[in-house]
Parts: sequence; structure tokens; C-alpha cells
Amino acid sequence: MDKLKMETPDLTQSNIEKLAALFPACVTEARSEDGKLKKAVNFGLLRQMLSDVVLEGDETYEFTWVGKKASIVEANRPIRKTLRPCPKESIDWDTTENLYIEGDNLEVLKLLQESYLGKVKMIYIDPPYNTGSDRFIYPDDYGISQNDYDEISGSYDEDGNKVFTENTNSNPRYHSKWCSMIYQRLLLARNFLTDDGAIFISIDDKEQENLKKICNEIFGASNFISTVVWQHSIQPKGYLGTFSIQHSYVMIYCKDITVFRLGSLERTVEDNKAYSNPDNDPKGPWRSGDVRNALYRPNLIYDIISPSGKVIKPCENGWRWSKETVAEKIKTGEIIFSQDETRIIRKIYLSSLEGRAPETIWFGKDVGTTREGISELKQLFGQTPFDTPKATHLIERCITLMNDSNMLIMDFFSGSATTADAVMQMNSKDGGHRIYIQIQFPERCDEKSPAYKQGFKTISEVGKERIRRAAKKIAADNPGKPFDGGFRVFKLADTNMTDVYYSAGEYDQAMLDQLVSNIKPDRTDLDLLFGCLLEWGLPLSMPYTSEQIESCTVHTYNDGDLIACFDESIPDTIIKEIAKRQPLRAVFRDSSFADSPAKINVGEIFKMLAPDTRVKVL
Repeated sequence: MDKLKMETPDLTQSNIEKLAALFPACVTEARSEDGKLKKAVNFGLLRQMLSDVVLEGDETYEFTWVGKKASIVEANRPIRKTLRPCPKESIDWDTTENLYIEGDNLEVLKLLQESYLGKVKMIYIDPPYNTGSDRFIYPDDYGISQNDYDEISGSYDEDGNKVFTENTNSNPRYHSKWCSMIYQRLLLARNFLTDDGAIFISIDDKEQENLKKICNEIFGASNFISTVVWQHSIQPKGYLGTFSIQHSYVMIYCKDITVFRLGSLERTVEDNKAYSNPDNDPKGPWRSGDVRNALYRPNLIYDIISPSGKVIKPCENGWRWSKETVAEKIKTGEIIFSQDETRIIRKIYLSSLEGRAPETIWFGKDVGTTREGISELKQLFGQTPFDTPKATHLIERCITLMNDSNMLIMDFFSGSATTADAVMQMNSKDGGHRIYIQIQFPERCDEKSPAYKQGFKTISEVGKERIRRAAKKIAADNPGKPFDGGFRVFKLADTNMTDVYYSAGEYDQAMLDQLVSNIKPDRTDLDLLFGCLLEWGLPLSMPYTSEQIESCTVHTYNDGDLIACFDESIPDTIIKEIAKRQPLRAVFRDSSFADSPAKINVGEIFKMLAPDTRVKVL
């Protein structure tokens, strides 16, 4: 039986393996920091392989900054962390499919890579804006390890709490620091998107230009959908000697423009005012449409003859369709002649329209403002814990454009959990089955803040409580309209495994087995179960059961996707019972078996009773 690695994949080596399949000559070997050989890329040769001319210099057109390369390395670096389940802080733990995860979003995204690869239809994020005084919880020097950085910069106080660094205009990495922070997170975020998925990013003028360049590089310029202007404030500010800023942006990129389909908005009475039916057309109300061609096309320049024989000359660039197509549209009544037969009229039928195209300006009256976001929090908390929350209507507009009522939605800068609130509201309205994953660093609330005065020590505490209260309010406001108002809470933590688990190669294994367990003493069966799910790339939201079989506890995840038993000294009768159920995967403690012959025996039992089951130990 093989051991579970219990660490995130090395994305650098994974990418090199993919390159090796295409360009084997460009992959070589190099020694790592521990002196061992590993695969590496000959970038000079790779660049030449991708060029049809001889390359002499290193000049390329690219967007770069100090720390960019180091941020890529950090994004690909594996970590030894886990997510510990917290049923007591959760709502409807056994039945909900929603997730709320506390921890540094970069590390959480690494842990979720295998479980949610290509499964998220929509990502919405509202990252910290680079205002010049924002507090950053991320290091601005990626050239050293996190521990070294924290020690040098004093990033932890005497109680072990993470502190913040000012990202001011005087900081020489004013923009570089922000770009590195967002770049590595977007690198990982792209992996989560389905082929027809999209990401929505709220941003302001400070980094809008840089963010677009970063997104062009990560998602591809061809996958750019739009930069929407959002009117976040209706009330103008007093005269300050400068403009009163009343807008920010929502930047939208998709995973693959060839399969992405932008949804439409619901038509309003105002939208339909231009439609009428003056000729009692049986197809219903209509309005005039354009019959001209946008570009000059010689093959579309021809005369049209009216029923009475009048000649209608072509538009400057020609007609919109070929002569044959126009004749067919006249025959079906889609094109009619004016009363004096001097022009043709195209009918656009109201009945043929499923909605209206979204505009690139979203007004506060339609999608809410920051003031509306504050009002929503006041309704839930009595007073607002945050100064600039997003309105749920803004997130609802983004969700609507995805045109999918059964999708997985992720927000890894969760803040006050507006996204979760919006998802629940929409599900209640239309009966949808949208699921959310919220990720938030447990940043401490300022002691002078309203949130702290209300008893909330961290932003994540506010977010979880907002979901609880919002779920109750939505249920009360919409009786008889069920929705998933629960969520499973997980918290980022150090690995479940002791250091021995990772350094056993330096010692005699038989001696280590006698000296110490390879699992930390404070970890429960539930910790180990969900750690295995991350390792094996299974989602964290599926149902599971735990049962007593003889003297052992057996956990069955999602009706047999995985069966685990973490008891010591598991008898053969239990092994056989698990094997008879023929799970896809089975996991045991390494210390559950006395010696190597006992492990071999387990393997033989599964070969006989469940040959297709993958068996591993931790």
C-alpha cells in the first residue's frame, strides 16, 4: 500500500511534465536545494522552439514588475497544510453543500486545487484596493521564505497574531506589491473555472490598468468580456478640489470565449415601449431594425424592386443580407416595404427576444450602491460592521449573466459574505441550486471598529454571522420557498501529520514506528477524513456517515467514494467488511497494522474482494 502525500501538488513539476510531452528536448535535470535531481526547463531552448526566427536577445513585449517571478514560484510551491472541519460553527453540517473557509486565500486555493479543478462556474472577488493606505496581510518580498519574512519584518506580535504593513505611496513597491499579491491568486483561480466559466473582479482606478494586463496574461486577451462601470455612489461629495468619484469597475474574463455564453437581463416595461403592432402582424409587436451593412461589401450592393416596380437603391455599404436572403425575408414578412415603397423595413419581433443585452454601465438604481450595502448590513446587525460593503444586487447581476441556476460560485475575498447572501436570495427567488465557497482570512477587527464593539474579533466571524442572520431573514421573507441556508466551516491549519511523516527517510522506519505516531495527537477522525478528501481530490460538501462495526469506527464518504478507518489494530474482519462494500478508495492509518506482513495481508484481501479499490495509508 502506498502512503498519501498529505501536501498540495507541486504545480511547477506538473507544468514541466506537460511541457515534456510537447517539447521533450526542452526538459532537462537540475539539482534542487536538497541536492536531489529534478526535472527543469531549458527556457532558452523552449523560446527558440516556439520561434520561427533565430533569437538573439531577451527583449519581449510583456508586463512585469519587481517580484513577479518570485510570485509565480510562490503560487506553484507545494504546502503542507490542511483544512480542519468545524461542525460546531457550521449550520446544517450534515446536509448543506455550501462552504465557508477561514485562512490565507493563497494557501486555501492550493489545498482546493485537486478537489475543485475545473468545477467552478463563476468566481467573484473584491480584492483590497491599492489606496495607498490599505493594510496588507501579504508579504511584499517573495524572494525569502514566509517564516524568514515574518521574522525580519516583525509580521507577528508577541501573541503570535499576524500584523499588517502599510502599502503607502512612499513604499517603493507601491504597485509591485499589489500586483504580486493578485497575480499569484489569479494564477490559481483560473484552474478552478469550468470551460464556460468566468471571473468577475471589482476594482478601482488605482490598479484597473494593471489588473487588465495581468488578466490578459493569465486568462488571455481573447477571453476578455468587458470592463463594467459600476455607479457605487449616487450622492456627490462636497467640493474637494478634485472630482467626486462615484464609480468603480467590475472586470470580467471567461475561461474560454468559444464556449462561454453571456446571459441576458430581464426586459422591463421601458425596454418594450418601442414595440407595437400597427399592421396587426400575427407574430405580435415589433420595431424597425437596421437593414444596412456595417462594412463595405461589394457582393451585397444590389437594387431591390418593390411590388409596384419601384427601384430601391442599396445603402452605402450594401444591404445586411444577400439578395436571396432578402427575398426570403420579404416572403416571410420579416421585411416589409414602406407605404410609399421607397425603403424596406426589417421587423424585430418582441416575441423573439429572450431578454436584453447587458450594458457596460451599471447604475446604482439597478444594481445597488455602497450605501445600499450598508443598509443591508444594518438590517441584519442593527448597525453596519463595515464601511464599504458591496450590495447584494451587484452580485446578483453578475450571477444573472452566467445564466446557470445550478452552478458553483467562489469568492476568495469574502469580506462581509455579500456573495453568500446574494446566492441564497437568488436560490430562494427562482428555486435554483447554486452553491458557494467563501474564503476569508480571519483578519482581526480594529478595536475602534463597530464590528469589534459588537463582539466580533475577526472579519470571518462577521461573515459567518451575516450568513446565519441573512438565511433566517430570507426564510422569513419567502415562506414556502426552500433554499440551502447552511454552510460547513473549515479552518486552515498545519498538516495533520507530524514531522516524522515527512522526514522518515532519514531514519530507520521500524524504529520510528515504535517511537512516535505519524499523526498529531490533537487531530480527530474528522480531521483525518477531510484531509484525505483534499489529498484525493474529492469535494468537501458531500454527505458521509460514521458507524461502529465491532470495536472500530468506519467512515463512508458519499456512498462509497471513500471508506476510512483510523482505529489502531484493525482486525481482518473489519478489513473484509470494508472490502466487500467495494469503495472506490479506502484509507487506514499506517499504525493500524503491526508490521509489513499485516499490510501485505490487507492488500491481498482487497485484491480478492475489491480489486478496483485504491488502498492507501497515512
